[in-house]
Amino acid sequence: MSNILKSDKKDSRKKKNFSLGIGLLILFVIAVFTYFVFEKSGHWLVEDDEFEHVKWVAVLDGQTADLERSDYVANLLKEGIADSVLILGRRAFRDRSNSEFYAEDFMRLGSFDSNAVFLVPHNDPSTISEAYSLIPWLKKHEADTVLLITGASATYRVKRIFQKLSGNSPVYLTKDIHHVTYNPKCWYSNRESRKGWLIGWASLIASYFDLFNADTLEAADSSYYKPIRSYAEYKRDVRANVNLQKLLPKIEDKIKNESEKDAMKDSTTAPEKVQVKEPAKESAKEAVKDAAKEKEKEKAAEKAPSAPKGAVKETKKDAVKEPAKAPAKAKAPSTKK
Repeated sequence: MSNILKSDKKDSRKKKNFSLGIGLLILFVIAVFTYFVFEKSGHWLVEDDEFEHVKWVAVLDGQTADLERSDYVANLLKEGIADSVLILGRRAFRDRSNSEFYAEDFMRLGSFDSNAVFLVPHNDPSTISEAYSLIPWLKKHEADTVLLITGASATYRVKRIFQKLSGNSPVYLTKDIHHVTYNPKCWYSNRESRKGWLIGWASLIASYFDLFNADTLEAADSSYYKPIRSYAEYKRDVRANVNLQKLLPKIEDKIKNESEKDAMKDSTTAPEKVQVKEPAKESAKEAVKDAAKEKEKEKAAEKAPSAPKGAVKETKKDAVKEPAKAPAKAKAPSTKK
């Protein structure tokens, strides 16, 4: 009996050791798999394509206040890697969208052709809705290759959505712009990266359900919130819709400032005018003095004893008599008749 009990104990111990080893092996495999998933799952969300030149670039909505996507695309246009850009922006007010603010900031980054920058205002709550707004327009303009600029953790999902809804054309590319909000190499070490990883995976899983049995879009399947237009057209419309009542206070302030400046100029030039008039007054005084001197000379000349008094009296008498004789001579012919 003792030998039987000892053998049973040994068998039970072997079974426990075996089961314990199996459990540790399973835990090790789970740990390795978890590490692998945590290490690589950040990269699985990122689709980083290489390209040399693209004709169209679409800046999807959702960039931070740094406007990192606009900066990246502006560099592409400066280097000649991209030709035209579509800037998407959700509605911010009743009649304005973020695409207007993004575009105005974008045009300050360089001397870009206003006909090559397009505004895509939309009221879409998700990337799939953005695709429904954008894909028909791209097909209508026969776009062949389009670079989609979005967050790094959304690149794979965004590319899959656009390819699924577009069919064979156009071809879509995505790029990791390496912004600080998401680092695929060590996403678990940063709070923003962890949040991007979680949202990215949740959105990716949800997109599979959203795209189930979804049909491809054509050029006629447009769902624009507002027409897509170039920045040049946008500026023309803005100038045409200028509110003059809002400009009146600015114009009044400008007129007031100019009048104050003119008053200051007049006050500074007043002494100069006085200095200019003083020489004129002095010359007038001198002319009066000269005229008085000439009159005194004439009087002195008349009183001078150069001619006798009798001659002077005779000349005076002749001058007085001559006007009296003139009418007598004129009456003479009438008496003779």
